[in-house]
Amino acid sequence: MVEGPPRAATQDEIRRHNLARITRHLHSTGAITRSDLVSLTGLNRSTVGTLVSELADAGLVREIAGPTGAIGRPSLMPEPIAESVVVMAFEIRVEQTVGALIGLGGKVFQRTVAAHRRDRYRPAAAVKQIASMAHGLLQAGPGGAIWVGTGVSVAGVINRFSGLVRIAPNLEWRDIPVQELLDRAMAEQFRDPPATTVGNDADLGAIAEVVRGAGRGRQSVLYLTGDVGIGCGIVHAGAGMVDAGGYSGEVGHMVVNPSGLACHCGARGCWETEIGADAILRAAGMPDADVRTVLAAAQDGDRRAVDALRHVAGWLDIGLGNLVNILNPEVIVLGGHLQHLRPYLAHGDGPSSALFAAREQVRLRLPELGEDSTLIGASEIAFDPLLGDPLGTLHRSRSRIAS
Repeated sequence: MVEGPPRAATQDEIRRHNLARITRHLHSTGAITRSDLVSLTGLNRSTVGTLVSELADAGLVREIAGPTGAIGRPSLMPEPIAESVVVMAFEIRVEQTVGALIGLGGKVFQRTVAAHRRDRYRPAAAVKQIASMAHGLLQAGPGGAIWVGTGVSVAGVINRFSGLVRIAPNLEWRDIPVQELLDRAMAEQFRDPPATTVGNDADLGAIAEVVRGAGRGRQSVLYLTGDVGIGCGIVHAGAGMVDAGGYSGEVGHMVVNPSGLACHCGARGCWETEIGADAILRAAGMPDADVRTVLAAAQDGDRRAVDALRHVAGWLDIGLGNLVNILNPEVIVLGGHLQHLRPYLAHGDGPSSALFAAREQVRLRLPELGEDSTLIGASEIAFDPLLGDPLGTLHRSRSRIAS
């Protein structure tokens, strides 16, 4: 789809808009010919050349020799310079926090993991741990790179405007201003740090898989997280779904079994009580193990483990059918432990409980980014200011990694 400039815009606004379009395409695709940029943006060749030159002068882009043709010299291909700007991304999981330093174009320079106890991981401890991890990540980064943002993924109900975590049930957090706390902590630790953005894990997983993974090129994608809780990121018309406050996608609290177990949200028979990690362990009779142990036992032929996975997959099928009937997506990406339940579904390409018309259009996919989909998604929201206004963001950014 060719993107058009904003209506009634000034020449400067149009230029800024077009610079953003070029930068965003290079960030998501990597090296690409000028001809392809012309096709993707609908801009003429001379305009694309001027914009690429501006980005090159700013140090964000360089041009490399493209494939050699039969006649003439190889064409030049603009590509993002990963070492020019970086973001930090963090994913707060139930029992560990994962951090990464990521450059323009998606290059991961450093990845680190810090464990924590679920029952002792209070917000103050999380903020302190992330600030500590940030020091190590920045030290491992390319010298001279400009730090332009920090993104944080949390499994919970989050106000996307303020970064307020209304509830992260599996961490037992309620009404915690995580974004504000992290901005304050970063300001105490670093000079002129960029802003922090906090997002829901499923929403961020959906963004990452659409930009770089199993949902690339698709207009309607659902990304399901699978851990103790269940969440859903929704991409519609190629963009994240706009809702009233950022609270959509809490499909784990869709009631599927009114006679089921009580959920920590206060309802009974929520989907996550039937397909979450605890449900698998309970069905397998391994309450003190983890999901990987159950999966390994099933592969070794343990009948109870196999039956447990089939039982949970049945409830997965029911919930997927509801989502397909309501949202009619092209692709559903099964994240977390849910991807391991796919072989136990009655129909691996779509939920048997969905209406046929919608079921024949949807495809179930595994995350191409593995367990780091939400972490990569956190980096994408951290890059948003740069991708929306590349030269303006560089002008405002003051935090540079020491050479």
